[in-house]
Amino acid sequence: MGISDRLLGKTTVNGKPHIEGVLPAAALPGGEVRIIGHGLRPQDLRRPRVRFGEIEGAVVISSDEFLVARVPQGASSGPIVVSTNGHSSNPHQIKVAVPIAENLHPVTNPALDAEGNIYVSFSGSRGQKVPVAIYRIDTNYNVKPFLADLMNATSIAFDRAGQMYVSSRYDGTVYRVAPNGAMSSYAEGMGVATGVAFDRAQNLYVGDRSGTIFKIGSDRQIFVFATLEPSVSAYHLAFGPHGDLFVTGPTTSSFDCVYKITSQGNVSTFFRGLGRPQGIAFDAEGNLYVAASLSGKRGIVKINPAGEASLAVAGAGLVGLAFAPGRSVVLATNSAVHHLAWNIQGSPLADLPA
Repeated sequence: MGISDRLLGKTTVNGKPHIEGVLPAAALPGGEVRIIGHGLRPQDLRRPRVRFGEIEGAVVISSDEFLVARVPQGASSGPIVVSTNGHSSNPHQIKVAVPIAENLHPVTNPALDAEGNIYVSFSGSRGQKVPVAIYRIDTNYNVKPFLADLMNATSIAFDRAGQMYVSSRYDGTVYRVAPNGAMSSYAEGMGVATGVAFDRAQNLYVGDRSGTIFKIGSDRQIFVFATLEPSVSAYHLAFGPHGDLFVTGPTTSSFDCVYKITSQGNVSTFFRGLGRPQGIAFDAEGNLYVAASLSGKRGIVKINPAGEASLAVAGAGLVGLAFAPGRSVVLATNSAVHHLAWNIQGSPLADLPA
């Protein structure tokens, strides 16, 4: 007798649904998760009920051995329970991200300073002058305007000394921004400047989405570091644990890749098979996380050092992420910012050996 036969036999005996797993194990409200088990569909073929804590979620697909359910608004981390035929399943835990700021327009990763304050852009459409370009979210999740006079603020990065740098895809300039919001030009002529990142030696890298990665030395000398296929929206940059630069840049393809660029500027494909890959970040174990679609499912995709991918967080509209203190992560959609207690340690560049 096969596994499915044994499971069906077990269902017939006790009549209770049973949850064996939930994939992925974390989600944003509105994200869809797959619940695996047996006895998950009522005998009269009506749809089962799925509760996230005390709030009921919508069932998208139902069968005896798996369900697809949408995480409802207002849900929080806690148990999922499936109910059929008057019986409730065993509870199974899921982590749900909590919204901390809305009505924003980030287009890539948020950024955190040394104190744990979160900075996120309101980028706007190309050439749009918005009242506030960057917002600051303090550790109590109070949202305040931080920077106003910047067109199309795109990517934010801090150097090891805590100095902020912001790219503008409008004028191709990277600006240096003081803690009081005073802004000065740091590098100009960066094309359609999007992603920015620092290496261990504190060289700044800037992605011109038309096909160039620039390297800017501490003396402000500018070099063409690598050339890539142009992106329809932005390049997103992050340094890996061994000093290689990883880049995403969505194209018109639905099968995009993550590039790996060595310190000598040699470009290779690290992973291919993502839909609209955007913001990226590494954890302390060397796993890469990408805001992207995998097999048609949007969320945060985890790619391990061997190049194996899986959906780690389910959620529509995700554009970036940043690891935060307390083994947590800040997730950005195209309109909001969420916090997720994820129990994963990020890999800050400052902690890497020089």
